[in-house]
Amino acid sequence: MKTADSATLQDATYQRLRQWLTVGRVVPGERLKIKALAEKLGVGQMPVRAALQRLAAEGALKNVPNAGVTVPKLSRAEFDDILATRLLLEGEAAERGARQLSVAGRLDAERLSRDMAKAIAENRLDDYLDANEAFHLLLYRAAGSPLLLDLIDTVWMRIGPLSTRLDEDPHVWASMNDAHEDIVAALQRQDAAAVRRGIEKDLFCAGQYLRSACD
Repeated sequence: MKTADSATLQDATYQRLRQWLTVGRVVPGERLKIKALAEKLGVGQMPVRAALQRLAAEGALKNVPNAGVTVPKLSRAEFDDILATRLLLEGEAAERGARQLSVAGRLDAERLSRDMAKAIAENRLDDYLDANEAFHLLLYRAAGSPLLLDLIDTVWMRIGPLSTRLDEDPHVWASMNDAHEDIVAALQRQDAAAVRRGIEKDLFCAGQYLRSACD
């Protein structure tokens, strides 16, 4: 029988590993070893095992015979389906969020865009991905729809591992913040439709590159 403390630890471990998937801390095809993950997270192996099985049940990870739990690889057809879904969900969330975002929120978006530009200039992919997630969440949370946010989070979990490939092409990497700068300018003009177009441009441009990394 699980105690309240063990249940809380399992939930926290699950949320941390889910976030790692979302922002690309693991890569497609990677085998996730329970002992190594437990050491990184500073927890026992039991909550890690439970979290991995929970993520596998959700389709975010895959149980492979004689190989344990691995990060799934996406086919191009699967990627295209995910990208089309992202354009629908995130475009809607961005437009709604742009209408509701406060002055302080617009300043935060501008700061995060600067953080991403600096991370690109210094070739710090992890810092870019963290700031990118924060930028998008800032906008989407402002939409005021928990259900829409949950759907977006589920889709991110499937696509996140591929994002580790974004810095492999210098030309693509150098342009990764262009759409965010357009979005910041649109937020300053309070042009919600332009914010939606900026999000769609961001997703589409990155998607065309990441698609080539699919099986």
